[in-house]
Amino acid sequence: MIAVGRGIALNEDELSETFLRASGAGGQNVNKVETAVQLRFDVRHSPSLPDAVRARLERLAGRRLTQDGVLVITAQRHRMRERNREDALDRLLVLIRTAAEPPPPKRRPTRPTHGSKERRLEGKSLRGGIKRLRGRPVFHVGLLGSERGPGAPPAQPNDHSSACWSKGPPDGEGCQT
Repeated sequence: MIAVGRGIALNEDELSETFLRASGAGGQNVNKVETAVQLRFDVRHSPSLPDAVRARLERLAGRRLTQDGVLVITAQRHRMRERNREDALDRLLVLIRTAAEPPPPKRRPTRPTHGSKERRLEGKSLRGGIKRLRGRPVFHVGLLGSERGPGAPPAQPNDHSSACWSKGPPDGEGCQT
């Protein structure tokens, strides 16, 4: 018996291993020794798994699950057969432990508090004020004598009182320095 956890234990008879030649590094043994392990576990017909764990395990397995409900795990990371066997078994146990964990409780919808609404609206108004300042400057005729509005006469070439705008002055002329 292989202890998985949460009251689940697998019988070793439920697992079947086949060995095949691994791809990748292996030196002189690469074409002679079958070091890769293919571990098979029949999820649908296993008496060791509760129904809820079985359903979650089938969902978690994804492509590794055949149409007959057999979970196939291939391990070929290591050069030694024993280490690949341990790796395949560890990966199966991790998958079953993950499926054995109960799903998190569903989120209960809540409404935002009055304070959070106020903070959100205050932040929006601050952000809007910052964005409003990014626009073209607004001229108020008569406030400052050096500022010219759209109806003012064009600036003189040596007049340094004009401001430079990133999009050009309101009367269409370029920046005068």
